[in-house]
Amino acid sequence: MALKSLKIFSKDAKDLRKRIAFTLLVLGLYCVGTGITIVWASPWLETLYGNLNFLGIFNLMSGGGFEKFSIFGLGVTPYINASIVMQLLQMDIIPYFKELKEQGYVGRQKINRITRYVGIMLAFVQSYMLTVFLLNVSEVSMVLKITLVMTAGTSFLLWLGDKITERGVGNGQSLLIMSSIVLGLPAVFAGSFNAFITSGTYETWIGIIFYIAYLLMYLLVIIGIVWVTLAERKIPIQYANKTVSAYGARQSYLPLKINHAGVLPVIFSSMLLTIPSIVVNIIKNESAINFVNKYISYTTPTGFILYIALIIFFSYFYTFMSLNPEEMSKDLNKSGAYIPGVRPGSETTKYISNIISKLTLSGSIFIAILAAMPILISNLTGLSQSAAIGGTGLLIVVGVAIETFKQIESGIISREYQHRRIK
Repeated sequence: MALKSLKIFSKDAKDLRKRIAFTLLVLGLYCVGTGITIVWASPWLETLYGNLNFLGIFNLMSGGGFEKFSIFGLGVTPYINASIVMQLLQMDIIPYFKELKEQGYVGRQKINRITRYVGIMLAFVQSYMLTVFLLNVSEVSMVLKITLVMTAGTSFLLWLGDKITERGVGNGQSLLIMSSIVLGLPAVFAGSFNAFITSGTYETWIGIIFYIAYLLMYLLVIIGIVWVTLAERKIPIQYANKTVSAYGARQSYLPLKINHAGVLPVIFSSMLLTIPSIVVNIIKNESAINFVNKYISYTTPTGFILYIALIIFFSYFYTFMSLNPEEMSKDLNKSGAYIPGVRPGSETTKYISNIISKLTLSGSIFIAILAAMPILISNLTGLSQSAAIGGTGLLIVVGVAIETFKQIESGIISREYQHRRIK
């Protein structure tokens, strides 16, 4: 829908404009914070720059704040890690968390609160490890100061994210991640421009052609992620007390997205592949570092295959964790609905599970291809790893932007409907 048709500047949308302004203000505050370096870390920053290759995904998701060791250097990465841990614990690993999941809204609120506490604890641990093992700070007082400031920065970001969700538009944590990546994308494109055109590696006209092809690849990524995010399979359902043939009746559907997991598999996979690099660089074992660089880094053949496999795995994992076919079948049965031609109960569960499995396979392969394109181009042309990470970041940016736009659109339609009812 075009921006004009949204009537975002109408009198009815005054509250929505305030929400958008609040969201932009908070994101602007976050962008300013990423440029504020922790003054105590400055003397040791030179030791960090040589280690940024394997930490590129963290630097990108913090808007370059990690490279500067800013007050927001960790971004919301600890919260993402905590979310993964909590989702795993809800899968019959610890009965208490499964019970919370089944309690509905109240249970989700408790899980979110626990996730935040776990995220803050992880922020403290990560800050300490980065300060001691990467910056090589040995003074106890300095370690404590830097660790506490970075932990406080992450805690403040979690609070800002909650405020965006509550008083702004979109999901606060997702928008913070998106703004981090948007901050880093200009550097990615500038680096690519330098590699293709100004570095002298290629003839000028060849470099221009390569750079145009590189930009077209990003355009294809945007088109692909938009298509796969919006595409869905509609399963027709019928209610026992309604007939489709009745005059004015509308067919009801059970909508299932092709890629229900969104860009989360890409985030999870990127971070998981980064963990071995962090560990081996902390322990400073030369043979382990060589092994990781040769077999696990996703710019190598084995690492690339592992990266794609992880994306597909996390797509299935997240989808079947959030969409339980058995629960969906029970919900349909409770509401007096059924799928035409399919018996209620186990057959409906099997039918829905089969469709979700096929959709997830298609969606995950498509997302894996989109994530692989920048890496392949990077390997073929000799670009730095930042170009590959930039492609992953673009998937996240487009996915979050679409979800935020849909929320704004939904809010305007709701306000227009209420205004018409009052009239």
